Amino acid sequence: MAGSRLSFSPSVDLKKEKPDEMVTSGVLASLQNFLRKCLIAVLSYGPMPRHIAFIMDGNRRYAKFRSIQQGAGHRVGFSALIANLLYCYEMGVKYITVYAFSIDNFKRDPSEVQSLMQLMEEKINELLENRSVINKVNCKINFWGNLDLLCEPVRVAAQKLMASTAGNTGIVLSVCMPYNSTSEIVNAVNEVCSERREMLQREHAGYGNGHAAKNGAHSEISVADLDQHMYSAGCPDPDIVIRTSGETRLSNFLLWQTTFSHLQNPDPLWPEFSFRHLVWSILQYQRAYPYLEQNRNLAKKQM
Repeated sequence: MAGSRLSFSPSVDLKKEKPDEMVTSGVLASLQNFLRKCLIAVLSYGPMPRHIAFIMDGNRRYAKFRSIQQGAGHRVGFSALIANLLYCYEMGVKYITVYAFSIDNFKRDPSEVQSLMQLMEEKINELLENRSVINKVNCKINFWGNLDLLCEPVRVAAQKLMASTAGNTGIVLSVCMPYNSTSEIVNAVNEVCSERREMLQREHAGYGNGHAAKNGAHSEISVADLDQHMYSAGCPDPDIVIRTSGETRLSNFLLWQTTFSHLQNPDPLWPEFSFRHLVWSILQYQRAYPYLEQNRNLAKKQM
Protein backbone atom coordinates (compact mmCIF):
# COMPACT_ATOMS: atom_id res chain seq x y z
CA MET A 1 0.00 0.00 0.00
CA ALA A 2 2.95 2.28 0.61
CA GLY A 3 4.76 1.35 -2.58
CA SER A 4 3.65 4.41 -4.52
CA ARG A 5 5.12 6.91 -2.08
CA LEU A 6 8.16 5.43 -0.37
CA SER A 7 11.68 5.92 -1.63
CA PHE A 8 12.52 2.23 -1.30
CA SER A 9 9.75 1.05 -3.62
CA PRO A 10 10.74 -0.45 -6.95
CA SER A 11 11.28 2.14 -9.67
CA VAL A 12 9.00 2.20 -12.67
CA ASP A 13 10.41 2.19 -16.19
CA LEU A 14 8.34 4.91 -17.84
CA LYS A 15 9.55 3.89 -21.30
CA LYS A 16 8.16 0.36 -20.95
CA GLU A 17 4.95 1.24 -19.17
CA LYS A 18 2.03 2.01 -21.47
CA PRO A 19 0.12 5.30 -21.03
CA ASP A 20 -3.09 3.53 -19.98
CA GLU A 21 -1.14 1.51 -17.39
CA MET A 22 0.38 4.73 -16.04
CA VAL A 23 -3.07 6.30 -15.67
CA THR A 24 -4.43 3.17 -13.98
CA SER A 25 -1.56 2.97 -11.48
CA GLY A 26 -1.92 6.70 -10.75
CA VAL A 27 -5.65 6.35 -10.11
CA LEU A 28 -5.09 3.33 -7.85
CA ALA A 29 -2.42 5.18 -5.87
CA SER A 30 -4.75 8.17 -5.41
CA LEU A 31 -7.56 5.87 -4.33
CA GLN A 32 -5.29 4.12 -1.81
CA ASN A 33 -4.19 7.46 -0.35
CA PHE A 34 -7.82 8.61 -0.11
CA LEU A 35 -8.97 5.41 1.62
CA ARG A 36 -6.01 5.53 4.01
CA LYS A 37 -6.87 9.10 5.01
CA CYS A 38 -10.52 8.13 5.51
CA LEU A 39 -9.54 5.26 7.79
CA ILE A 40 -7.23 7.50 9.80
CA ALA A 41 -10.00 10.11 10.14
CA VAL A 42 -12.37 7.43 11.49
CA LEU A 43 -9.71 6.13 13.91
CA SER A 44 -9.07 9.64 15.23
CA TYR A 45 -12.58 9.75 16.75
CA GLY A 46 -11.34 7.28 19.36
CA PRO A 47 -8.40 7.54 21.78
CA MET A 48 -5.17 7.50 19.79
CA PRO A 49 -1.89 6.17 21.18
CA ARG A 50 0.94 8.65 21.73
CA HIS A 51 3.60 5.95 21.81
CA ILE A 52 3.79 2.59 20.03
CA ALA A 53 6.66 0.15 20.64
CA PHE A 54 7.47 -2.65 18.18
CA ILE A 55 9.37 -5.88 18.74
CA MET A 56 10.30 -6.48 15.11
CA ASP A 57 10.21 -10.28 15.15
CA GLY A 58 10.24 -12.61 12.16
CA ASN A 59 12.85 -11.25 9.74
CA ARG A 60 14.83 -14.50 9.64
CA ARG A 61 11.70 -16.64 9.30
CA TYR A 62 10.50 -14.39 6.48
CA ALA A 63 13.74 -15.07 4.59
CA LYS A 64 13.59 -18.81 5.35
CA PHE A 65 9.98 -19.24 4.23
CA ARG A 66 10.74 -17.48 0.93
CA SER A 67 14.07 -19.23 0.37
CA ILE A 68 15.98 -15.96 0.14
CA GLN A 69 19.23 -14.93 1.79
CA GLN A 70 18.91 -14.37 5.53
CA GLY A 71 20.09 -10.75 5.33
CA ALA A 72 17.39 -10.03 2.74
CA GLY A 73 14.73 -10.57 5.41
CA HIS A 74 16.23 -7.81 7.54
CA ARG A 75 16.37 -5.50 4.53
CA VAL A 76 12.66 -5.99 3.89
CA GLY A 77 12.17 -5.48 7.61
CA PHE A 78 13.87 -2.07 7.37
CA SER A 79 11.46 -1.12 4.58
CA ALA A 80 8.56 -2.16 6.82
CA LEU A 81 9.96 0.06 9.58
CA ILE A 82 10.08 3.12 7.31
CA ALA A 83 6.57 2.42 6.00
CA ASN A 84 5.10 2.07 9.50
CA LEU A 85 6.97 5.17 10.65
CA LEU A 86 5.20 7.15 7.92
CA TYR A 87 1.84 5.59 8.76
CA CYS A 88 2.26 6.50 12.43
CA TYR A 89 3.18 10.04 11.44
CA GLU A 90 -0.02 10.33 9.41
CA MET A 91 -2.00 9.02 12.38
CA GLY A 92 -0.49 11.57 14.75
CA VAL A 93 1.49 9.07 16.83
CA LYS A 94 4.36 11.06 18.35
CA TYR A 95 6.71 8.33 19.64
CA ILE A 96 7.84 5.10 17.99
CA THR A 97 10.25 2.71 19.70
CA VAL A 98 11.66 -0.40 18.01
CA TYR A 99 13.65 -3.34 19.37
CA ALA A 100 16.33 -3.61 16.71
CA PHE A 101 19.10 -5.62 18.37
CA SER A 102 19.18 -7.29 21.78
CA ILE A 103 22.38 -7.62 23.79
CA ASP A 104 21.60 -11.35 23.77
CA ASN A 105 21.82 -11.33 19.96
CA PHE A 106 25.61 -11.14 20.30
CA LYS A 107 25.41 -14.85 21.24
CA ARG A 108 24.30 -15.70 17.69
CA ASP A 109 26.64 -16.99 15.02
CA PRO A 110 29.48 -14.43 14.57
CA SER A 111 28.92 -14.25 10.82
CA GLU A 112 25.25 -13.37 11.35
CA VAL A 113 26.15 -10.71 13.93
CA GLN A 114 28.71 -9.21 11.55
CA SER A 115 26.16 -9.19 8.73
CA LEU A 116 23.63 -7.39 10.96
CA MET A 117 26.22 -4.81 12.01
CA GLN A 118 27.07 -4.12 8.38
CA LEU A 119 23.38 -3.74 7.55
CA MET A 120 22.88 -1.35 10.47
CA GLU A 121 25.82 0.78 9.36
CA GLU A 122 24.54 0.79 5.78
CA LYS A 123 20.98 1.82 6.72
CA ILE A 124 22.10 4.48 9.21
CA ASN A 125 24.38 5.99 6.60
CA GLU A 126 21.51 5.90 4.08
CA LEU A 127 19.42 7.97 6.48
CA LEU A 128 22.32 10.38 6.91
CA GLU A 129 22.84 10.80 3.16
CA ASN A 130 19.24 10.65 1.94
CA ARG A 131 17.18 12.64 4.41
CA SER A 132 13.90 12.61 2.48
CA VAL A 133 12.08 10.44 5.05
CA ILE A 134 13.61 12.25 8.04
CA ASN A 135 12.73 15.66 6.59
CA LYS A 136 9.21 14.56 5.63
CA VAL A 137 8.29 13.75 9.24
CA ASN A 138 10.86 16.07 10.93
CA CYS A 139 12.06 12.94 12.73
CA LYS A 140 14.27 12.91 15.81
CA ILE A 141 16.18 9.64 16.14
CA ASN A 142 17.50 8.21 19.41
CA PHE A 143 19.53 5.08 20.03
CA TRP A 144 18.81 3.40 23.37
CA GLY A 145 21.29 0.87 24.68
CA ASN A 146 24.95 0.30 25.45
CA LEU A 147 26.50 1.80 22.32
CA ASP A 148 29.98 0.84 23.58
CA LEU A 149 29.15 -2.76 22.63
CA LEU A 150 28.79 -1.80 18.94
CA CYS A 151 31.67 -1.91 16.51
CA GLU A 152 33.15 1.53 15.95
CA PRO A 153 31.72 2.26 12.45
CA VAL A 154 28.15 1.52 13.63
CA ARG A 155 28.61 3.46 16.87
CA VAL A 156 30.01 6.51 15.08
CA ALA A 157 27.22 6.42 12.46
CA ALA A 158 24.56 6.15 15.20
CA GLN A 159 26.04 9.10 17.10
CA LYS A 160 26.14 11.18 13.92
CA LEU A 161 22.50 10.42 13.16
CA MET A 162 21.42 11.32 16.70
CA ALA A 163 23.36 14.58 16.58
CA SER A 164 22.02 15.53 13.14
CA THR A 165 18.38 15.01 14.17
CA ALA A 166 18.60 16.27 17.78
CA GLY A 167 16.88 19.56 16.92
CA ASN A 168 13.95 17.99 15.04
CA THR A 169 10.54 18.39 16.67
CA GLY A 170 8.38 15.90 14.77
CA ILE A 171 7.94 12.18 15.37
CA VAL A 172 10.51 10.61 17.72
CA LEU A 173 11.99 7.26 16.65
CA SER A 174 13.93 5.44 19.38
CA VAL A 175 15.98 2.48 18.17
CA CYS A 176 16.92 0.00 20.90
CA MET A 177 20.34 -1.44 20.01
CA PRO A 178 22.16 -3.15 21.61
CA TYR A 179 19.59 -3.22 24.37
CA ASN A 180 17.82 -5.18 27.03
CA SER A 181 15.75 -3.94 29.94
CA THR A 182 17.97 -5.51 32.60
CA SER A 183 20.95 -3.56 31.31
CA GLU A 184 18.89 -0.35 31.19
CA ILE A 185 17.77 -0.70 34.83
CA VAL A 186 21.29 -1.55 36.04
CA ASN A 187 22.65 1.45 34.14
CA ALA A 188 20.03 3.73 35.74
CA VAL A 189 20.85 2.45 39.26
CA ASN A 190 24.57 2.96 38.67
CA GLU A 191 24.01 6.51 37.41
CA VAL A 192 21.81 7.43 40.39
CA CYS A 193 24.35 5.95 42.85
CA SER A 194 27.18 7.83 41.14
CA GLU A 195 25.16 11.04 41.26
CA ARG A 196 24.40 10.59 44.98
CA ARG A 197 28.03 9.79 45.74
CA GLU A 198 29.13 13.03 44.11
CA MET A 199 26.48 15.00 46.02
CA LEU A 200 27.59 13.51 49.35
CA GLN A 201 31.23 14.25 48.58
CA ARG A 202 30.37 17.88 47.86
CA GLU A 203 28.33 18.12 51.06
CA HIS A 204 31.14 16.65 53.16
CA ALA A 205 33.55 19.10 51.57
CA GLY A 206 31.15 21.91 52.46
CA TYR A 207 30.84 20.58 56.03
CA GLY A 208 34.61 20.72 56.35
CA ASN A 209 34.50 24.36 55.32
CA GLY A 210 32.05 25.24 58.08
CA HIS A 211 28.72 24.44 56.31
CA ALA A 212 26.22 22.06 57.89
CA ALA A 213 25.90 18.69 56.20
CA LYS A 214 22.44 17.38 55.23
CA ASN A 215 22.75 13.96 56.80
CA GLY A 216 20.57 11.37 55.09
CA ALA A 217 18.99 13.90 52.72
CA HIS A 218 19.98 11.84 49.66
CA SER A 219 20.13 8.34 51.13
CA GLU A 220 16.94 6.98 49.53
CA ILE A 221 16.47 6.25 45.82
CA SER A 222 12.95 6.72 44.49
CA VAL A 223 11.19 5.44 41.39
CA ALA A 224 11.26 9.00 40.04
CA ASP A 225 15.06 9.05 40.44
CA LEU A 226 15.38 5.90 38.33
CA ASP A 227 12.88 7.21 35.76
CA GLN A 228 15.13 10.21 35.16
CA HIS A 229 18.08 7.95 34.35
CA MET A 230 16.35 5.46 32.07
CA TYR A 231 17.17 5.66 28.36
CA SER A 232 13.48 6.57 27.92
CA ALA A 233 13.62 9.63 30.20
CA GLY A 234 11.37 12.36 28.80
CA CYS A 235 9.39 9.89 26.69
CA PRO A 236 5.92 8.68 27.76
CA ASP A 237 5.49 4.97 28.45
CA PRO A 238 4.25 2.96 25.45
CA ASP A 239 0.49 2.78 25.01
CA ILE A 240 0.84 -0.29 22.78
CA VAL A 241 3.59 -2.92 22.54
CA ILE A 242 3.36 -4.98 19.35
CA ARG A 243 5.40 -8.14 18.90
CA THR A 244 4.94 -9.54 15.41
CA SER A 245 5.03 -13.20 14.36
CA GLY A 246 2.60 -14.30 17.07
CA GLU A 247 5.20 -14.55 19.84
CA THR A 248 3.95 -13.64 23.31
CA ARG A 249 7.28 -12.91 25.03
CA LEU A 250 8.61 -9.41 25.80
CA SER A 251 12.19 -10.74 25.61
CA ASN A 252 13.56 -8.25 28.15
CA PHE A 253 12.17 -5.23 26.27
CA LEU A 254 11.02 -2.08 28.12
CA LEU A 255 10.03 -4.03 31.25
CA TRP A 256 10.23 -0.87 33.37
CA GLN A 257 7.96 1.13 31.03
CA THR A 258 5.21 -1.32 30.02
CA THR A 259 3.19 -1.84 33.24
CA PHE A 260 0.04 -0.36 31.68
CA SER A 261 0.78 -0.96 28.02
CA HIS A 262 -1.60 -2.91 25.78
CA LEU A 263 0.37 -5.98 24.70
CA GLN A 264 -0.38 -7.41 21.26
CA ASN A 265 1.06 -10.35 19.31
CA PRO A 266 -0.27 -10.31 15.72
CA ASP A 267 0.59 -13.29 13.51
CA PRO A 268 2.29 -11.52 10.54
CA LEU A 269 6.07 -11.58 10.47
CA TRP A 270 7.62 -8.12 10.80
CA PRO A 271 8.34 -7.64 7.06
CA GLU A 272 4.65 -8.43 6.41
CA PHE A 273 3.29 -5.96 8.99
CA SER A 274 1.32 -3.42 6.96
CA PHE A 275 -1.09 -0.50 7.30
CA ARG A 276 -4.12 -2.75 7.81
CA HIS A 277 -2.36 -4.56 10.67
CA LEU A 278 -1.49 -1.23 12.29
CA VAL A 279 -5.11 -0.06 11.99
CA TRP A 280 -6.33 -3.28 13.61
CA SER A 281 -3.80 -2.85 16.45
CA ILE A 282 -5.10 0.64 17.18
CA LEU A 283 -8.71 -0.57 17.09
CA GLN A 284 -7.81 -3.24 19.65
CA TYR A 285 -6.16 -0.60 21.81
CA GLN A 286 -9.23 1.64 21.61
CA ARG A 287 -11.44 -1.25 22.67
CA ALA A 288 -9.23 -1.92 25.72
CA TYR A 289 -8.66 1.77 26.52
CA PRO A 290 -11.31 2.11 29.31
CA TYR A 291 -9.82 -0.89 31.14
CA LEU A 292 -6.25 0.44 30.74
CA GLU A 293 -7.26 3.89 31.99
CA GLN A 294 -9.06 2.37 34.96
CA ASN A 295 -5.89 0.51 35.96
CA ARG A 296 -3.74 3.62 35.53
CA ASN A 297 -6.04 5.75 37.65
CA LEU A 298 -6.22 3.04 40.34
CA ALA A 299 -2.43 2.85 40.47
CA LYS A 300 -2.19 6.64 40.83
CA LYS A 301 -4.57 6.58 43.81
CA GLN A 302 -2.49 3.88 45.52
CA MET A 303 0.78 5.81 45.18
